[in-house]
This record gives sequence, C-alpha cells and structure tokens, in this order.
Amino acid sequence: MSEWRGRRLHFIGIGGAGMSGLALVCARLGATVTGSDRSDSSYMERLREAGLDPVIGHDAANLPEGAEVVVSTAIGEDNPELALARERGVEPIHRGQLLAELCAEKRLIAIAGTHGKTTTTAMTAWALRTISADPAFFVGGEVPGLGPDGATANAGWGEGEWVVAEADESDASFLRLRPEVAVVTNVEMDHHSRWGSLAELHEAFRSFLGPARGLVVPADEDIGRLGQRGEEARFDAAAPGPAGLELAVPGQHNLRNARAALGAIELAGLDVAAAAEALARFPGVHRRLELKGSRGPVHIYDDYAHHPTEVRAALSALRELRPSRLIAVFQPHLYSRTKALTQEFGAALTLADEVAVLDVYPAREQPVGELADVSGLQVAQAAAERMGGGPVWWLPEIETAQGALAARLDRTGEVGEAPILVTIGAGDIVKLGEALVTEPVALTEAGE
Repeated sequence: MSEWRGRRLHFIGIGGAGMSGLALVCARLGATVTGSDRSDSSYMERLREAGLDPVIGHDAANLPEGAEVVVSTAIGEDNPELALARERGVEPIHRGQLLAELCAEKRLIAIAGTHGKTTTTAMTAWALRTISADPAFFVGGEVPGLGPDGATANAGWGEGEWVVAEADESDASFLRLRPEVAVVTNVEMDHHSRWGSLAELHEAFRSFLGPARGLVVPADEDIGRLGQRGEEARFDAAAPGPAGLELAVPGQHNLRNARAALGAIELAGLDVAAAAEALARFPGVHRRLELKGSRGPVHIYDDYAHHPTEVRAALSALRELRPSRLIAVFQPHLYSRTKALTQEFGAALTLADEVAVLDVYPAREQPVGELADVSGLQVAQAAAERMGGGPVWWLPEIETAQGALAARLDRTGEVGEAPILVTIGAGDIVKLGEALVTEPVALTEAGE
C-alpha cells in the first residue's frame, strides 16, 4: 500500500465533483491537503466539514512550499498556481493519475460510459455499502446517505477489499485505470473536442476494457461487439429490469443503470439478490431528476443532462409521473457539443409541452474560430421547427429566464392542474430552479 502520510498535495480546482472526492480520500489516508477553486460550492462545504480549508480564488500565494500539485483538464496553463509550480520544477499530477494510484490499493470496479456512469457508480457503491462490503468509492456527483451516518457524499474510503470508481472518458483519463471488473453503460459521441470519431472512441473503450477479467457491457449497442474476451455479464437495455427489481428513482434509464450495477456486483462474486433489494432504497444522485421543490402547484425538478440522449431520458422519466404539462428549460453545455448536436437537442426537447432555451454555458471553451457563431438560439430554433406550434422561448440569461418563467408559473392555477418544470443542463442552470422555488409567488387573479 502506498505511503500517504507525509505527502503534501495541493489541488487546483479542488471544488469539482471529482477533485473534491480525491482530496477527501487523500486527507482520510493521512496526506496534508490544500487547494483552491474559483468559486464556492456544496463540494467546498463538504471539504470544510471534513476539516480542510479550501481557498476561494486562484493565486500563486495559495501554493505551499514542497507540495505536489494535482490538476484536472479544466485548469489552464495560465493558472497562477500551476505557473508557479512549473517554475519550481513541479510536474503536475492529473486527477486521473491520482485516481489510478488510489484505485490500485484495492480490487477495482470501474464504471465508464457516455451516459449513466455517475448513477451506476452511485448505485454500485450504495448496494455494496448496504450489504456490508464497505467499499471505497469515487462518484462524480453527490449521493444522499452514502456518507458516514447517512450524510451526503461523493467519495469515501471503506475498509472492504473493493473500490468503485467512475471512469471518465471525456479526457481519456479512464485509460489510466486497471479494473478487475469493468462496466460500460453505453457509448456515444459527446466530447467532440477530444474524440474525432466514434471509431476512435470505441478504440479507447476497447483499451479501457482490456485489463479487466470481468466485463459488464450492453447487449444492444456496438460496444457489445468490441471483441473482448473474459467473463461477461451483459445487460439488455430493452428489458424492464431483473425480476423483482423496484426502484425509488423514475425512468427506464435508471432500470438500465441498475442492471449494469448488478452485473458488476455479480462478477465481483457478491450477493446480487441482496444488492437488488438494497437498490429499492437508492435515493438517487443530486442533479439527476432531483426534486428541488414547488412553486404553487408546479413541481420543479433539476437534471444534469447535457447530451440529447440524456435529455430524452430525463423527459421520458418525468412523463412517467403524468404531469398535466411538462415544461423543459434547457441550457446547452459547451459550444463544441452544441454545434455538433443542435438538431438532436431540438428533437429531444419536443418530448416537453413547452420549451425554454438559455444561451450556452461555455465551461472551458470560448466562442472563437469555428465556434464563433454558436449559441443556444440555434437549439431553440431547432426545437421550434419540431414543436408543431408548441411554445418555445429564447431566454438567454438566467435572470431573464427567472422573471419570464416565474410569471408563467404564477398564472398556473386551474383545479387539478399538476405541471412539472425541469431545468436541464450541466452548467449553472440549477440556480434557476432553486430561485423559482424560493422567490415569492406573485399574486394573480388565478392564484388570489
């Protein structure tokens, strides 16, 4: 086992879902951990609760002497802390490299895929925790009840022999992992700035699966024809789920995720029946069809979907709740993804009765060069062309959207009406749903 005590690790971008989990576990194992991020978040609060003191804002003064530096792909070369580290001759450690180092301490179940990997990882960790396997885990989202004493957690270091890790293909860092059991939920083009073609992406997934002795792959997708050898547990995406499997979270996509999780548990030689029973109490992951609250009779949900397949799955799941009207508010994520998938996003959004589209959340990208003319307006236009006269709103800014949607929702008051509004996207659109829940409802003739 690696010696963690005595190591000093400084995380640049410590408030991210993956980076914060790594920081928490490294501190748990005895390393001295510091870090910074550009803004506050719930992940930063969880670090503080664990006794760490992350800094808001990036500054060279944040970097301790003698510290190893951990970065993610999102950290640019112009970051002052990274620049100082390079001046000192410190070669940064990519988060994927650190994850691989931690996962090498135990038997690894690694879960990859374009869609569903966060929920599938969370389901696997939840089930193993419930059946007393006490795994270590790294999840790219916050899971209520997965931490000590029922706390919300995105990472932990159990005393059992297994570690469950979400494996990220977006920057190819999943290729650093050497899983004993490897899971692929599905494969589609999503990160167009990294992968040039679906064939290239399939080749990367083939390499990811290569070291594993147990493979969990979908029976209905091309990934199932990668030609791998080893013990397999295939899951059928079209089937409703294992006999007797009932979930508290809605959606056929979550039944699919559960089947993949149970396949991994089967190949690990653990109690599948007990794990399936445990998944009936799985509470879901924050920002995955998360009920944020209500505004009058309107239930407001939030979902992290940022690919057309994910948008379609989220809206289909909410349709299972039989709302009187379904309003989708979508914020595209990344200019490159928006450019490549504009028409597909427009088609997916037509599963709603009303659509509002915000402008693109840029994350690490800039609207320059071939991305200069890309905006959310193109997605709104693509949806409008397919909505058959259904309302489509172009609301570029969150503040504009909040005012317009609040006024729209406050006119809802017909007897028996039970609409749903869902905010969708991987950016900061979650703030919109939270604001609609908390701001006062305007008195209208319908609501007085």
